[in-house]
Amino acid sequence: MSEWKEYKLGEIVTRITSGGTPKSSEASYYDGDIPWLNTKEINFNRITKTERCITQEGLNNSSAKWIPKGAVIVAMYGATAAKVAYSLIDLTTNQACCNLIIKESVADSRFVYYYIQSSYEELLNLACGAAQQNLSLGVIADFPISLPSLDDQHRIASILTSLDDKIDLLRRENATLEAMAETLFRQWFVEEAKEDDVALGDVIKTTSGGTPSRKCAEYYENGTICWVKSKELDGSFISSTEELITEDAVSNSSAKRLPEKSVLIAMYGATVGEYGILSKSMTCNQAVCALIPNENYPFTYLFVWAASMKQEFINLATGAAQQNISQDLIKQQYVSSDVGKIKEYDNRVRSLFDKIENNQKQIQTLIQTRDGLLPRLMSNEIKI
Repeated sequence: MSEWKEYKLGEIVTRITSGGTPKSSEASYYDGDIPWLNTKEINFNRITKTERCITQEGLNNSSAKWIPKGAVIVAMYGATAAKVAYSLIDLTTNQACCNLIIKESVADSRFVYYYIQSSYEELLNLACGAAQQNLSLGVIADFPISLPSLDDQHRIASILTSLDDKIDLLRRENATLEAMAETLFRQWFVEEAKEDDVALGDVIKTTSGGTPSRKCAEYYENGTICWVKSKELDGSFISSTEELITEDAVSNSSAKRLPEKSVLIAMYGATVGEYGILSKSMTCNQAVCALIPNENYPFTYLFVWAASMKQEFINLATGAAQQNISQDLIKQQYVSSDVGKIKEYDNRVRSLFDKIENNQKQIQTLIQTRDGLLPRLMSNEIKI
């Protein structure tokens, strides 16, 4: 392994720049074919598409500018400050993105991406601002980075990239499988829907959870029971959680055991309408509504129903301070009363969900492997 040398990020780039936002009131600036990245899309990820696109007119009349693929992009403001992404496409960004175009004769841009990812806490600590955490181009340019030889950078980056490639492949496969289940659901239960639908609460049991007292640290220390928070719902199977709680925590709070394959829907705040499904028995907090599947309404149907209702729940959300829905409101929504067709649907798509769940478990294993290797590779602890 070669000797590692210290640089500043500004010393290993050909260009460091932010972007811009075309005037939102000008409709002709948006819905074009130029990818435009918002910092909320930056989350230690590789960018292959953006939520919004702008037009050439929007580009010409703003500070947005083309950023080539292979750029390392750091969020400078707000909740995503110091998070990093790697662009696999040419794109434009808003002004809250710090775009690093790496000098490839000195550094492998993939290595730089992984290095900044491993240094997230250190970079975040440099953010300043009372209302929100902010970084600047100057602060990021001055951030130190330690580099081995270019060949060693290539080798390290290739190891981590191969893991991310496999993760992305499994995610794309899951998206395809989910689309197949959603297409059949839409055909059978939307396009061919009957008029005699029933309220969800009349045919399945729903429940919510609770938060064990934070004053009792022992409720969270050495916990063994997964406890789901609404921000952990991501439209897929949930096999692990950020926090674990104890049996005493369950006994002394509104948290309760939920059966395997319960379908969860977020009711409060920024995550309202998000959904997920339990790979095993878990508990959840009070911001989550759990749909308990039964013989007539299996998890396959309830999961795709929740997915189909996401935007509707967002639209139904009320509240000035934050957008909320209630368990009662969820129970009032309609589902199909054709139990025979629901069971036939389950028979048709169950194998798809088995594959999705297996892929999700592989994804979690790969993420754990990657996240375990990352700091050791970036600290020269593992010799390549």
